[in-house]
Amino acid sequence: MFGLLLVLCVLLPPSPGAQIPNQGQPKHPPIATNGERFPWDQMRLPQTISPLHYDLTIHPNLTTQDFTGVVRISLDVHEDTSAVILHAKQMEISNVLLLAPEGARPLKVLEYPGFHQLALISDSVLTKGRKYEVQLEFAANLSDSFHGFYKSSYRTSSGEVRTLASTQFEATFARGAFPCFDEPAFKANFTVQIIREPRHIAVSNMPKVKTVVLPGDLLEDHFDTTVKMSTYLVAYIVSDFLSVSRTTQHGVKISIYAVPEKINQTAFALDAAVKLLDFYDDYFDIPYPLPKQDLAAIPDFQSGAMENWGLTTYRETGLLFDPDKSSASDKLSITKVIAHELAHQWFGNLVTMEWWNDLWLNEGFAKFMEFISLDITYPELHVDDFFLNKCFEAMEVDSLSSSHPVSTPVENPTQIQEMFDDVSYDKGACILNMLRDFLTPEAFEIGIIRYLKRYSYQNTVNSHLWESLTDVSDDSSCDVGTHVQKWYSDDELDVRAIMDTWTLQEGFPLVTVEVKGREVRLSQERFLRTDDHSLTEGFLWQIPLTYMTSASNTIHRFLLKTKSDVLYLPEEVEWVKFNVNMSGYYMVHYAGDGWNSIIKLLQHNHKALSGNDRASLIQNVFQLVSVGKVSLDTALELSLYLSNETEIMAVTRGFGELVPLYKLMEKRDMTVLEKQMKGYIVELFRDLIDQQQWSDSGSVSERVLRSYLLLFACFMNYEPCVRKAIQLFSQWKESDGILPHLFSLPVDVSMAVFVIGARTPEGWDFLFEKYRNSLQMSLKSRYKSAMAISPLQDKLQWMMEQSLHGEVMKTQDLPDVVVSVAKNPRGYKLAWDFLRASWVTLVKKFDLGSNALSYMVTGVTNQYSTREMLQEIRSFFDSLTEETGSQMRCIQQTYETIEDNIRWTDTNLPLLQSCQEILRKISDE
Repeated sequence: MFGLLLVLCVLLPPSPGAQIPNQGQPKHPPIATNGERFPWDQMRLPQTISPLHYDLTIHPNLTTQDFTGVVRISLDVHEDTSAVILHAKQMEISNVLLLAPEGARPLKVLEYPGFHQLALISDSVLTKGRKYEVQLEFAANLSDSFHGFYKSSYRTSSGEVRTLASTQFEATFARGAFPCFDEPAFKANFTVQIIREPRHIAVSNMPKVKTVVLPGDLLEDHFDTTVKMSTYLVAYIVSDFLSVSRTTQHGVKISIYAVPEKINQTAFALDAAVKLLDFYDDYFDIPYPLPKQDLAAIPDFQSGAMENWGLTTYRETGLLFDPDKSSASDKLSITKVIAHELAHQWFGNLVTMEWWNDLWLNEGFAKFMEFISLDITYPELHVDDFFLNKCFEAMEVDSLSSSHPVSTPVENPTQIQEMFDDVSYDKGACILNMLRDFLTPEAFEIGIIRYLKRYSYQNTVNSHLWESLTDVSDDSSCDVGTHVQKWYSDDELDVRAIMDTWTLQEGFPLVTVEVKGREVRLSQERFLRTDDHSLTEGFLWQIPLTYMTSASNTIHRFLLKTKSDVLYLPEEVEWVKFNVNMSGYYMVHYAGDGWNSIIKLLQHNHKALSGNDRASLIQNVFQLVSVGKVSLDTALELSLYLSNETEIMAVTRGFGELVPLYKLMEKRDMTVLEKQMKGYIVELFRDLIDQQQWSDSGSVSERVLRSYLLLFACFMNYEPCVRKAIQLFSQWKESDGILPHLFSLPVDVSMAVFVIGARTPEGWDFLFEKYRNSLQMSLKSRYKSAMAISPLQDKLQWMMEQSLHGEVMKTQDLPDVVVSVAKNPRGYKLAWDFLRASWVTLVKKFDLGSNALSYMVTGVTNQYSTREMLQEIRSFFDSLTEETGSQMRCIQQTYETIEDNIRWTDTNLPLLQSCQEILRKISDE
């Protein structure tokens, strides 16, 4: 227990405004660019002054690709001071004035680029309690990365290149667009003016109030003043976009903006946005506070989307939909991303985390609300079939010692960027789902509404959420309070005590279950893929266990608060399944004869358990092999039942655990064993593959599964699939441009067909021409993915180089291209060599700590399993400096993953020979 207390004390987030000792401080007193001592030595801004209002005028020049501006900031002084400390990054600052009641006077300006800070020095004291204004003129180049105020471009169907400028300020990039207090707790109101040419339009967070004609054939758009919000949510775009609009039932104008030639792909997103904003308005019982909500499809965009208040921005693939050419998977992902960004208008925008250490309060909730909202508004999408995968993805990262708590101290911009990962998003969503199941959906909903109403336009920390949820459960005057299933114990419910164990320590528990007659012995430990057992000590969770047995379909509940405990069943049972539907964020090991009884159940009556239960068993058993709790032959024995599986979550989890096994062999050039393992997987799913129609029929889940299975079968050279794909590719290619109306390639099977087509130089070149000329974004994405799976190494190399260059293939797609090439058996060495050779350029383009950079590092390296390759990878990353990324968490994750692969392979290679026996068993049955 002392170990846990120590962990929690160390990991507790700082109180608002507090500084973390020895973090975010320079080694020596900071010296400004002019050689003088800079008056502030912390990464975080002082609390002496806060902004109340920004009056911001921006004038971008899309020809010279730079911008000028002036900002006037109203200040509230909390302590006497002679220095205003704020942020600015890579911009020229001039004409800085203090506007006080007694008149305007110039301020001295000191710059400290190390912390992106400006100090505005007054020759007289700014007095506590008084209001002042400062005014700064500034100039900078439009960024050529994907952050700050940056340039984007697109090519029309006639070949003309058109330029636009857009913003991406989360997390710390507003400071590159205008001088500001660029921390989430410094909320203020913003009044924006944008100067533009008549051929462009400008949009911002709020509706346009008026347009003023300026000399020089320029126009100045004035936008209404925003609500109180953080700097990272400010947004503006200058472009030639067109828009379509509708009004919600609650009177909010929804508009979708896109480049002119793609505006006909916006109808689905417009319908979805209207429906989802109305849903959230009702669900949260808090009216959306702005008069409009714009959704803009940006041609160059690094992440999936951004929740700027009133002007959400998206990748084109995240917003544009063609009902004739987009797939079921496209429909699902577009709807989810819109649901995510609109949920942020409440979680993140209305109520904002105090500091980036609690980013999960924004992102975990938005990820969670994707599934809650779509389950109600789009039941035909069956989003429940896809949620569990988020927990599996989070556990992959969270089972490494280099993981981090959901809420963890961060100071510098690189550390902040690294928070945008699977832990903040996916683990955050999964522990919220566990808590909702624990409290009941009704109590949970009332608690989060109370949280949002209590802290509207404010900043919060973890404990504020837990207090709001505890209040509901304890509130006897609340109808729901009496319905909360008080299964946790006779103690008073303390949500904070439970949830601190899930948010303030990294990792997750492995619960070991051993049944002895009616007695069920339980114990918990940290699940960690390492052979250093000391790293698992000192961890303790309060785990809301759920279980069902062969004797009862009822979901039983038990709160495990201690290292070990015992519960008693009313009668002896044949099997017990813990973590029902995997609603809890933990793994289960069935000790003794437990796994054998599970295997027997799956082989004789797998439908006695839900699809999610079956998926969790597959994941648990194979992951337990990696830590030596279960032998590989036991896991493979369990996988035999998959020959009868048809549900998407269990099927894809089967692939998710089995495919990496042959990938390890692939990179060790173990051709015979690799071929044997591939044959085993194909044989396991042969019947299901053979049942697939080459059409677009069925539910969303059936269609997504069809695409997945046929792509896999063709990639594995399964002869019936390859034969059909060759036939369809030939028909499609021949009909193109001649009689396209006589042959329509089914969307769901197109990836399998394209992959086969891309195997020849002629087919690849044909796909590339289609890619280059297509205006349909999801189709373009499938062309690109198929080309990256080609065995033609010269084409793979060319794709990576072109994506880095950014003209023919967008640089925003480079991470996907590089990782696809890395997964390609003919490309993994090319991808590693490319990553090394291009590293400096990649760091400049994607920024240290960014998800894009981390995705490339882990995606290129995570299947290596030899000591020689580990040494080569270490040698490269060890040669980096802190400025070029040596301290990034993904590098440590890479080392750990490869070391785990080495351990796994050394231990299990001899056992893999058992695949032949298992294969024979399948054939005999």
